[in-house]
Amino acid sequence: MSYGYDNSHPLDKGGLTITSFSSINQLNSQGNDDLQFTSHSSFHSEVNTDEIVNASDISATGYNNQSGYGLVNAGTAVGKAIGDNGFTDVPDLGGNEWGADLVQAPEVWDKGHTGKGVIVAVLDTGVDYNHSDLNDNIWRNTTEIAGNGIDDDGNGYVDDVFGWNFHDDNNDVLDRNGHGTHVAGTIAGERNDFGVTGIAYDAQIMSVKVLNDSGSGYYSSISDGIRYAVDNGANVINLSLGGRFPTRRVESAIEYASSKGVTVVMAAGNYGESQPGYPGRYADKSGIVVGAVDRNNTMADFSNRAGSHNLAYVTAPGVSVYSTVPNNGYDSYSGTSMASPHVAGVVALMLSANPELTTTQIRQIITETSGNNTQAATTMSWDFSGDLSQNIVNNGNTSAVSPQNFNFSEVDDSLFSNSTDNDQFWNYEKNMIQYSSEYPVAAPREYDQFSFSDNNNDNDLASIIKRITRQLQPYQRWLRLLF
Repeated sequence: MSYGYDNSHPLDKGGLTITSFSSINQLNSQGNDDLQFTSHSSFHSEVNTDEIVNASDISATGYNNQSGYGLVNAGTAVGKAIGDNGFTDVPDLGGNEWGADLVQAPEVWDKGHTGKGVIVAVLDTGVDYNHSDLNDNIWRNTTEIAGNGIDDDGNGYVDDVFGWNFHDDNNDVLDRNGHGTHVAGTIAGERNDFGVTGIAYDAQIMSVKVLNDSGSGYYSSISDGIRYAVDNGANVINLSLGGRFPTRRVESAIEYASSKGVTVVMAAGNYGESQPGYPGRYADKSGIVVGAVDRNNTMADFSNRAGSHNLAYVTAPGVSVYSTVPNNGYDSYSGTSMASPHVAGVVALMLSANPELTTTQIRQIITETSGNNTQAATTMSWDFSGDLSQNIVNNGNTSAVSPQNFNFSEVDDSLFSNSTDNDQFWNYEKNMIQYSSEYPVAAPREYDQFSFSDNNNDNDLASIIKRITRQLQPYQRWLRLLF
């Protein structure tokens, strides 16, 4: 059945060919040639304006450079997908389910649309498929016989019963980090009498492990993981990972997914910057990119904004989101990694209501039905030089920060010109604050090493302070509590 939406494939304008990514705070060179790629062009920090298109499937109405098209709305999106305007408000679930309330998922459940029949691939640190709040919603490759050492279905992967681990090239997709399991719970935590209810609580989760147990990985793993998910039946792919550098390999995999009718949902990133990182910035033509808001629908300080180019950018809950973690546990995490699975869940609800939707239609409906934030986020302005004399608390130890003991070599200037072609990737929350309450009192996780580019000449004090300020933007709320 057709609902009158443009079925054309999103425009493909080519794209940048540089294939270098780095760790969240470090640009590492890889000594292993198997993990290196050849750069096909010089490094660019931004996509050139002549390569940006306002794709015909995305309306510019209501778009702004902060929140894009605004808060995703499951009720209106699913309603539009099936031509039903009768989605009325239902009572809020409250408590830890505030995220589902904010995106109006219960209004969709009330109509009987729960994600049933939809497979959502979680490309992450793996998933705890034994978790009691997830185990009944885990995708299983029924054409594969477990443990016989044979590629029964001929897909090139032996015994991939629960998915595939592209980081270690084996069938062990169990999550030992927590990040992937948390993402999975937001998408399809079971609706029962305990824990958390996922946005599409009857959907199936396909675990595709592309990051190691520390949350790091390689973009070859990510691109291969995307293609695996598409070829093995996924309808939606969630990418709660990313970075600042473009890569044609990952971009091509996202385009492949779109060409096969699979919608890719991507986190915007946690640098507090004016536009998304990669691969979210590819949402100008394929997929959907998601920024984070809190329970009051206010943009999170750490969330990358939409930017001036017209992306399929929406927002979703991403501050103190309660969800599953390994070993039958639960915890509250914050980050755009937590916002992205809310939207992946909404897309699953749309597809369970109307399986005939194309990726173009999904992008169009999601953006048209989202509502812009009424509360603008404020960006704190502070004098970092004054902060250098303050005491900070890190893991219970108090120490003074001063120009004498502050290691400026540990500050990232984000200008890695002529960078080494490495294959390093990461997940956005690797070093993000994980909130146990609305405003954290704990220090962030330990930072990765920072490093300057060898070719950077802007080492005057003013430039250094500017870079420090930008680097610490995601931690403003934490800093406000300390100073």
